[in-house]
Amino acid sequence: MADGVMGGNGECYEVTRLEKCDWYDANTFHHEDFGDIGGLLEAKQRAGKSISVCLPSMNEADTIGTILETARLELMEKVPLVDQLCVVDGGSEDATRDIARDAGAEVFGQEEILPGRYEPMGKGDALWRSLLCLRGDIIVWIDSDIRNFHPRFIYGIIGPLIARPGIRYVKGYYQRPIKAEHRLLSTGGGRVTELVARPLLSLFFPELGALIQPLSGEYGGDRELLEKIPFFSGYGVEIGMLMDIYSRFGMDVIGQVDLVERQHFNQPMSALGGMSFQIMQAVFIRLQEQGKLELLQEYSTEMTRVDYINGEYLLEKKMLQVEERPPMVELKEYRDIFGRDG
Repeated sequence: MADGVMGGNGECYEVTRLEKCDWYDANTFHHEDFGDIGGLLEAKQRAGKSISVCLPSMNEADTIGTILETARLELMEKVPLVDQLCVVDGGSEDATRDIARDAGAEVFGQEEILPGRYEPMGKGDALWRSLLCLRGDIIVWIDSDIRNFHPRFIYGIIGPLIARPGIRYVKGYYQRPIKAEHRLLSTGGGRVTELVARPLLSLFFPELGALIQPLSGEYGGDRELLEKIPFFSGYGVEIGMLMDIYSRFGMDVIGQVDLVERQHFNQPMSALGGMSFQIMQAVFIRLQEQGKLELLQEYSTEMTRVDYINGEYLLEKKMLQVEERPPMVELKEYRDIFGRDG
């Protein structure tokens, strides 16, 4: 369906309203679909699956304790849906690790997992290393800065993986309020998604445009799928997972679930620039490998940031290179632990 819209220059252009696609109708859920935790537990037991939940962290002392305590109480003690609660910490300088241990989580330092094998490099590298520590058949990752945490952030992700045969990877989506002018606006978060990720996906992976929050930090999947894909370091990890799962396994294995609203600390614009820089690198790497894009020269992995302080413009350069970690199943250390063939 198309409507004519008058542009600012007086020209009329066409706006196409997309009908929801077959994938969206079949593979989009609401967390309330799985609100019967007891029923979800029974489905998990029938499937013979175990579930690990992992939080990557870096200086999240303000929020991580509440998240872990709530998850442990509601999803391990009241109803034993989750079998393992874990934190992989990237080098916090606050009390994050101590608070996580006190809340009942297994805590691993990112630098302690596979020591000497690659340099620890941000979130994506932490998630990749976490596969060695997580014992579950199903793995769920959630960010550790959620300020309105509710168990739905976990059981909503688990639900389709248990209840829908064929779905092997699930992304959460939600409204993302943003704090502006000293008040919380109901929408406006997800700036990197709308300004960087969605345009890139629309250009080169248009089917993935049906995902409402492609960069959400709440997602999970079958171990047997996750162990077979590479992981990008840093903030390239979410978009990398989507590109690789889609390219290797198809769209039908991906699901998404409405988690309603997520509140967290909104990053300053300078930090969002760094995230965008790494996301773009991950996309360029995949496009070149798939023959969709040819660069005539190497791109720089050093980003220049501009600050305006005391009436003066200051330039700061920082290396923000994205590296790729191999599928975990290719590592002997992993195969020895989980009994995979070489």
